[in-house]
Amino acid sequence: MAKYIVATPDEIPPGERKIVDIGGRSIGIFNIDGEFFAIRNSCPHQGGPLCKGHVTGFLTSPAPGTYTYTRKGEFLRCPWHNWEFDIKTGQSWWNPTQRRVRKYDIHVERGKDIAAPEKGPYIADTFPITVEQQYLVIEIA
Repeated sequence: MAKYIVATPDEIPPGERKIVDIGGRSIGIFNIDGEFFAIRNSCPHQGGPLCKGHVTGFLTSPAPGTYTYTRKGEFLRCPWHNWEFDIKTGQSWWNPTQRRVRKYDIHVERGKDIAAPEKGPYIADTFPITVEQQYLVIEIA
């Protein structure tokens, strides 16, 4: 499993996104109320730039003239053909059992944990360092 540092948590405020390229994959990182999610920036319909689409919520209506808007900022609409996906799960709204966009594990790690020295066959002068920042890290199998 490879790990990639993609941002610091404060680079992506709540309600915002960042699109990164990792090993030839375009991936969108979304901050939903302080929780981070990463999905492939390619709509499974026709390969549109999904993560550049409109972020929206969920509207329900039990009767005419009555509606409730929930899950604000949790759905992403493809800019090409308006297919909608749940950012948290990658599932499509219209066919959740058969259509989905690839989701990636993403979490926050402390800088000093990431900067731990690797052991190798070489000997070199080393100096102690500390890294106080936190980083968003995506894991890709």
